[in-house]
Amino acid sequence: MKETFYERIGESALREVLPNGLMVCVVPKPDFANKYAFFATRYGGMDVRFQKDGAWLNTPAGIAHYLEHKMFDTKEGNALQELAKNGAEPNAFTSNAMTGYYFDSTDHFEENLKILLSFVSIPYFTDESVAKEQGIIGQEIRMIEDNPDWQIYNRMMHAMYQNNAGRISVAGSIESIKEITAQTLYDCHKAFYTPSNMILTVVGDVDPVHIVDLARSVLPREGGAVIPRDYGEEPAAVGEKETTTKMEVSCPQFLVGYKCTPAQDGEDFLRRQLLGDFACDLLLGESSPLYLRLYEQGLINGTFGSSFEMLPGMAYLYAGGDSKDAKTVVAEIQKEVDRVIREGLDEAYYQQVRRASFGSMLRDLNSFENIAVSLTEGYFHGYDTLRFPQVFDTIEKEDVTAFLKENLTEEHTVLSQILPRA
Repeated sequence: MKETFYERIGESALREVLPNGLMVCVVPKPDFANKYAFFATRYGGMDVRFQKDGAWLNTPAGIAHYLEHKMFDTKEGNALQELAKNGAEPNAFTSNAMTGYYFDSTDHFEENLKILLSFVSIPYFTDESVAKEQGIIGQEIRMIEDNPDWQIYNRMMHAMYQNNAGRISVAGSIESIKEITAQTLYDCHKAFYTPSNMILTVVGDVDPVHIVDLARSVLPREGGAVIPRDYGEEPAAVGEKETTTKMEVSCPQFLVGYKCTPAQDGEDFLRRQLLGDFACDLLLGESSPLYLRLYEQGLINGTFGSSFEMLPGMAYLYAGGDSKDAKTVVAEIQKEVDRVIREGLDEAYYQQVRRASFGSMLRDLNSFENIAVSLTEGYFHGYDTLRFPQVFDTIEKEDVTAFLKENLTEEHTVLSQILPRA
């Protein structure tokens, strides 16, 4: 295995690509009792259209999430129960661009890892079990759709993006999941759950060579072909400027979204992510002049927050919370953006937020889960996330103002609101 030592953060990572194409990454944590394994595929809610055997296939929305639910079924029973018996705490999630299966444990780690690799790589579905799952996932979808936070975000995405598959709900809809059969699940598993489309990341006090040997012995020898995906051609303009609905909420809620320029895979992807996060902290963070002013005026409260997200072919910044006058908040954000572009950022404030942002990234290294997930995301997008100090060093004040000038414009703005029912 090739070992890389990251002097700035005091961490090491050992990597090896198996003959079947699987990347294995181990981050040693000597003297820690807990160990964490994360086995992920570059396949998520937005991967609904892909090419197989030269033909483009359209699959139902929500199928990646549905497949995640069914992967724990085995001929012997249920892998979740099997792992729990061994003292592990297992779970899984599906996001827009990946599906990950994980567990942490202190004992029987290699035995648990063998179980994880086995059930994820060997699917077992029946028509009866797939049909039964429709009711379970259908109930989950209904609960999500009744959630104001989900509704306001989902409506923002549909207003902002016209074609990109990232606007599709990861869970799908009641109608779309009815189209899913055992055969469609097998087909999607065969296409995307191949070693060359996956990565195994382990964090803890483990023997890296044993981890590699175990993965080599359990997983298929064939890696699988690269699957082309079609996320849709997306124009620069937003689809709608504003979307409003009414629900049973006690206070009006809003999200303002800014459709940003996406980045190509590679280290530029990491740099753009760090730059977007930093711009959020500087412009909208709790110590920012704008936040303090809006809070003092009663236009926002403690629910206000912001985030910057990147997906294949997508990048967007959004902020929101409770407010009785969302349009004034949006107008004040735009005024502050224009002021920063015109006058620049105060040096003392800039350095203060810079130190705080970097400190937050360092604290994330205390979480085994954060390390594993960020390494996985980096691998799927062609960058090494543990190089974040060197990449963050390249960001200057002028880069932040250029980012704001390019992306946080009225033309790129969408307002999503939920108002109380009368």
